[in-house]
This record gives sequence, C-alpha cells and structure tokens, in this order.
Amino acid sequence: MKTLTATDPRRRALLAGGAVYAGLMLAGAPVMAFDVNTARSLIDRAIADVNATIASGKSEAAMLRDFEGIFARYADVNAIARSALGPTARSLSGQQLAAFTEAFRVYIARKYGRRFREFIGGQIEVTGAQPIKSYFEVSSIARLRGQAPFDVRWQVSDRSGKPLFFNIIIEGINMLATERAEIGAMLDRRRGDLNLLIQDLKSI
Repeated sequence: MKTLTATDPRRRALLAGGAVYAGLMLAGAPVMAFDVNTARSLIDRAIADVNATIASGKSEAAMLRDFEGIFARYADVNAIARSALGPTARSLSGQQLAAFTEAFRVYIARKYGRRFREFIGGQIEVTGAQPIKSYFEVSSIARLRGQAPFDVRWQVSDRSGKPLFFNIIIEGINMLATERAEIGAMLDRRRGDLNLLIQDLKSI
C-alpha cells in the first residue's frame, strides 16, 4: 500500500476536508443541510409527542409538564421570548434576558399546553411543508371529535444553529403577534417593572 507523503495533493485534500469537518463540529454547526424535509421531520416528531401527550390520559398537571418538555425540545424559546418583549429586549442585560426567557418558557409551554389539551380525543396530522423567505412553514390539520378540522401551521428556522419552530398559527391566530401584544400589555400594567412581570409569569 502506497503511503501518502506530506506534499502529496491527496493527503492535503484529506487533511483539509478533515479540518473543515472538525471546524463544523466544534462550532456546533449542523452538518446536514436545513431543507423542507428537515423542517417537516422536526414537526412530525413534535406532533407525535403532542398526540401521545393528549392521548395519555394523564392529569392536567402531568400533561403540562410534558408540554414543557416538548417546547424545550422543539421550540426556539429564546427567539420567541425576544419577539414577545419587542424593543424592550434590546435594553436588557444578559442576566435579565435569561431570567425573563426562563419564566417565559414555562408560561408559554403551559399556555399552549392547555390549548393542545383541548384536543383530547383528536389528532394532529402534518399535511405539507413549503419554503417562505428564510424559513419553512409546515402545515397540519387538527381533527377533533365533534368539530370541523382546522389548520395549524408551524414556522421552522435554523437561526439558533439547529432546526426549531419559532411560531405556531392556530386557526389564523399567530403566536408571535399574540404574545408580543399580551406581554407588552402585561409589562405596561406593571409600569415597566420586568422583575414583577417575571414573578407573575411563573405563577400563571
């Protein structure tokens, strides 16, 4: 077997390729391309977990804990929290933003967990996916007993370094827009006191 020397172009190509791969791994960059199939696969898994939770027969408290886990695995909570705060987020210290994000994570998971809990006896099914600007939108249908099927859309991006959903649109109601309005109103009622808002979010 022929040994590759230091000056052999094949050796240099192998070393260069290895360096690029190592750099990607150290940087935490995804090796696989982010595409429509990756986005759909993410939501397929998220919906499978949602369907399993709503069919589990667990208590509300146990189901809400499960939904917290689902949001932690599949949602870009950091991006959603910053969007909910709007321009206020830019004026916060890293510590303040982290404290708000953690409180918001629990709040949003419980809020949408209760919404999904209304789907008991039904199923959500992915029906398609398409690119929209810099992200992908995955469409699904919720089929509930005694109700007409309705649309649930999931918007997926890899801006965080891996594919995660950053928005849900249920029957035309946009989570990002709704939360920005509601968090803004909650902050206004507390006269801009972020610490008070954080305390209250933990108890909702």
